[in-house]
Amino acid sequence: MEIINQNRALEQNNQLLVIAHLSQMLTYVTGFGGLIVPLLLWLTTKDSVAGMDEHGKSIINFQLTVLLFTIVSVPAILLFGLGILSLIFLAVVAFVIPIVNAVKASNGEKPSTFMTIKFIS
Repeated sequence: MEIINQNRALEQNNQLLVIAHLSQMLTYVTGFGGLIVPLLLWLTTKDSVAGMDEHGKSIINFQLTVLLFTIVSVPAILLFGLGILSLIFLAVVAFVIPIVNAVKASNGEKPSTFMTIKFIS
């Protein structure tokens, strides 16, 4: 009987973590790439890159939170324009948080979970 050792050393790749965070900006280009690309990066490298599981979960939770708040804000436009204010706030937050988390990832720190609902724990 052959015993295979599954305990591999995880690769430290901060550049891939930074790319995963900055790939959220694809939302501004394609409209949906900010969720798909980080999801694929997380699913393919979470077992081989140190920190990818934590950062990937943070990215997916943040993107799902932004999507949920956007869906809630669109009908709220009819309520005295509150939806427009919340969409502007979401656009600013969705632009700033990935950049902040990319800098944190390059420094080896944990990602920020500002305004994030934990869908995946």
